[in-house]
Amino acid sequence: MSTETPTFGEDTVAEAKELIARYPQSRSALLPLLHLVQSVQGFVSQEGIAFCAQQLGLSEAEVSAVATFYTMYKRKPCGEHLVSVCTNTLCAAMGGDAIYKKLQDHLGSEGAPLGHEEVAGTPGEPGSIMLEHAECLAACDLAPVLQVNYEYFDNQSEQSAVELVDALRRGDKPAPTRGAPLSDFKTVERRLAGLLPTDDDEFWSDVDGPSQAVETLRGAQLAADRGWTAPAAPEDVPLPEVEAK
Repeated sequence: MSTETPTFGEDTVAEAKELIARYPQSRSALLPLLHLVQSVQGFVSQEGIAFCAQQLGLSEAEVSAVATFYTMYKRKPCGEHLVSVCTNTLCAAMGGDAIYKKLQDHLGSEGAPLGHEEVAGTPGEPGSIMLEHAECLAACDLAPVLQVNYEYFDNQSEQSAVELVDALRRGDKPAPTRGAPLSDFKTVERRLAGLLPTDDDEFWSDVDGPSQAVETLRGAQLAADRGWTAPAAPEDVPLPEVEAK
């Protein structure tokens, strides 16, 4: 008789059932279940695909189609931390490309820069880092930006980015520019799955706290200071007719 502990034990099965019960149709819980799998393994393995399929009554092909569509689901083991550098147009022009290249060289070995979704260190072990270049992180007013486990670090430079990843490798958890305190990748995946503490006042205070920056609100503040308002919409404007289908 095998004494090997299953990857997805009774506790994980119970949490999966809790998530599924939140939806009128069980298949709607697929995205949370994929995050649950990542919170256990640190990535979505083929075993994780099979687990989701079994829990939801789907085929493994259906689950794989979703897991490979979204970039948040990693198909190989992630580090303790996921560092995402925005390399979309504005961040790239403001230094994002240079930051990404600097981190590739800094986290890689001589003559072998760290590649996209590659890990410096042993995946899952303390201080390990998966590096990725990301599309728009929706913080153009604070460019260049990067995220650690989806928490923002704004107005970065090559030097500040290197100092940040060095701190992560030492086991430190620097405070993000805004938003919740930094945690590790697996913990964040539990939250993304929807498994949140219900009695942790400090956690909810952090999550519910303001996350906007001064730069983000500058236009609205300027309008308020100068009394600017949007023009009123004309009344009784008929809607365009839509051809019947």
